[in-house]
Amino acid sequence: MRQAIALAELGRGYVEPNPMVGAIVLDSVGQFVGEGWHQKFGGPHAEVFALEAAGERARGGTLIVTLEPCCHHGKTPPCTDAILKAGIARVVAAMSDPFPRVAGGGLAILRNAGVEVHVGLCEAEAVALNAPYLKLLRTGQPWVHAKWAMSLDGKIATHTGDSKWISGEESRKRVHELRGRMDAIIVGRGTVDADNPLLTARPPGARVASRVVLSASGDLPERCQLRATAREVPVIVYTEHSAKLSGWVADGAEVVALGPAFTLDTVLADLGRRRFTNVLIEGGAKLLGSVFDANAADELHVFVAPKLLGGCHSPSPLGGTGISRMVDALSLDRVTFEPSGPDVYVHGFAPTRG
Repeated sequence: MRQAIALAELGRGYVEPNPMVGAIVLDSVGQFVGEGWHQKFGGPHAEVFALEAAGERARGGTLIVTLEPCCHHGKTPPCTDAILKAGIARVVAAMSDPFPRVAGGGLAILRNAGVEVHVGLCEAEAVALNAPYLKLLRTGQPWVHAKWAMSLDGKIATHTGDSKWISGEESRKRVHELRGRMDAIIVGRGTVDADNPLLTARPPGARVASRVVLSASGDLPERCQLRATAREVPVIVYTEHSAKLSGWVADGAEVVALGPAFTLDTVLADLGRRRFTNVLIEGGAKLLGSVFDANAADELHVFVAPKLLGGCHSPSPLGGTGISRMVDALSLDRVTFEPSGPDVYVHGFAPTRG
């Protein structure tokens, strides 16, 4: 099962909003005879690849799969049909699929057809693998990645606002790789004004992320890279009122006027309706602070450079209100520390929320 989970990882960035799935087939005496993974959205599922690789050797054998096989006609036929046709005698699934058109139905079909079914092996690992998919199903909102680079004394820029470059070349390369598997990259008006970012993945990754700008007032530059490239790579501007943004619309940007309902939560809800699964917050202290105050970040990527900037007025990563008691501090789970050139890459997850 852990090998199947490793196979499923190969689909990261290519299969969303579908889940990542890996599958392995053992023959009737337990010998490995086939493997597969879901390789791209709309393409064959992991089970189909694994069963095709196994051929007739699958008959009477075992299918090990990281997620309950689908039982409905979507972009591809039901995997349960392929499993029964192949003559699989036993299915071991890491977890059931909460997608409403499956939700235990695939397992029931297999059991009713006489297939021995086991569920729950390495379930925690399988849940962690597809946490973004599961969150989108559960809440209607995407998985939120928060990213920043800071100096050793916790600054994201000097007191004059200069921030290029705090992190080194290797860290910036990792950020572009991260961008390449996102559905959206989100910044605030301040970042557009100060940095004039392009917000693309260079070189391109598995996905092309929409560039998202949050500006309640609609005050955005007349000239900037985002506006100039809006016909090449999607740009979405969320605002309270769209009156000031007609030029952006004319240049190819999509403007979403939310009125008084303009909040981070309503923005994330709209991105969820678009079936965006992973979004990356790359804003400055104000936007990142609002994410922290809203308890909205699910996964954090922090690059710490061995540099000291100093300055009482040099910004730190998180603005906003913050907490009043140390006991309320956000303590990350599954934290790892990894060298990134001269920097340290800190990666962790917010505690699991219900």
